Amino acid sequence: MQMPFDALNDVSDEALLVAFGNGDREAARVLTYRLTPRVLGYAARILKDRAEAEDVAQEAMLRLWKIAPEWRQGEAKVTTWLYRVVTNLCTDRLRKARGTGLDEIAEPEDDRPSQEAEIMTRQRLSALEKALATLPDRQRQAVVMRHIEGLGNPEIAEALDISVEAVESLTARGKRALAKALASERERLGFEDDGS
Repeated sequence: MQMPFDALNDVSDEALLVAFGNGDREAARVLTYRLTPRVLGYAARILKDRAEAEDVAQEAMLRLWKIAPEWRQGEAKVTTWLYRVVTNLCTDRLRKARGTGLDEIAEPEDDRPSQEAEIMTRQRLSALEKALATLPDRQRQAVVMRHIEGLGNPEIAEALDISVEAVESLTARGKRALAKALASERERLGFEDDGS
């Protein structure tokens, strides 16, 4: 028996995956709406290419659906498993893309009329994306998961298959490198008075 969409909004990711594994298509729909934006955003930040990120997100969700019948609730969080898959898919694509010049292709400009705040936000995001791109892959993955996706160190450790101490080290080094990379941009981006 399938539950209505609204009733499933408060159900855990793990329970939804088990329900889908048992044939509940509505559970898959809820889980897709819940998780796809998160993994797409993460992949886009790592790959710096929206189309590639969409492919990665789609592949990761397909892999999730394939393992649904064997999922054992309580062994791992769905999001942890999914971030690990996305991380691995992104790493594979980054390795293949090295030397192809894909990073040189500029993103299409937004043609909406821009306001001052919108411009500043875009400049800040652009500076952050450029600074993130200077980090080694593992540092970038850890920093994005921790400070942009909001994951805890234990979940990041599991997703990256490293120790919590290694996560702490990666994020600390990544934050220092980002601060250094953004230091010359602080005043231009309006950070001169906030002390960060």
